[in-house]
Amino acid sequence: MNSRSATVIGYVLGFALLFVIWHLASQYLVSSVLFPSPFPVFERGWVLLEEGLLQESIWASMRRIIQGFLLGSAIGIPVGLAIGSFRPVRLLLEPWTEFFRFIPAVAMITVAVIWFGIGEESKIFLIAYTTVFVVIIATAAGVGAVGRDKIRAAQCLGANKFQVFALVALPATVPYILTGMRLAMANAFVTIVAAELVASNDGLGKMLWDARLFMQVEDIFVALISLGLLGFATDRVFRLLIRAFAGRFNPTM
Repeated sequence: MNSRSATVIGYVLGFALLFVIWHLASQYLVSSVLFPSPFPVFERGWVLLEEGLLQESIWASMRRIIQGFLLGSAIGIPVGLAIGSFRPVRLLLEPWTEFFRFIPAVAMITVAVIWFGIGEESKIFLIAYTTVFVVIIATAAGVGAVGRDKIRAAQCLGANKFQVFALVALPATVPYILTGMRLAMANAFVTIVAAELVASNDGLGKMLWDARLFMQVEDIFVALISLGLLGFATDRVFRLLIRAFAGRFNPTM
């Protein structure tokens, strides 16, 4: 059995064990009214799929996550590279990064609504906000972790500063950038739910809010499972990318 097959089997068994524990807990530990077993939840999920409501909610949330995540990453990567490469830039921008990093995106919801209203712009802003600082820190750390021996070897071979950056420092930093993006994506999932709970006409957060109002417990669990599966799949993609780039450019990771 190769490692990939073992990984797939491990995931399947892990999820199966989770659902068994879930079913037993709903039957013997908690009232099934408040904590339904997996079977009615899956049945409700299938109904929502047939009606198209689940796909619409997933697409609405993922669209906002992707847009905000890409915007935050597009800002965070060059800023992180600058902070890691140039000491004056680090001294200037690092305090800003550390200051805003500890203000959670949830606390910025009111500010986002004041600035951008309750439309798409406020939600994209919040996702970008929760993404950018994590990516900056990871990128700057990656630049600082580039081996001095590699840089000196490139310089000995006649590489100028731009070539050292483009051919040595940047490729070695990519695994760190992807790691930061991976962590930022998890934050994005947390933030989108909070943003859609406050003001939204669609999305998984909106589904959770409506289900709470009408005590549709199965809908709550459908939304939670959807978020978990989407996050799990996204995280696996980042893990594969990190492994691929680290194996090629930075074997020490």
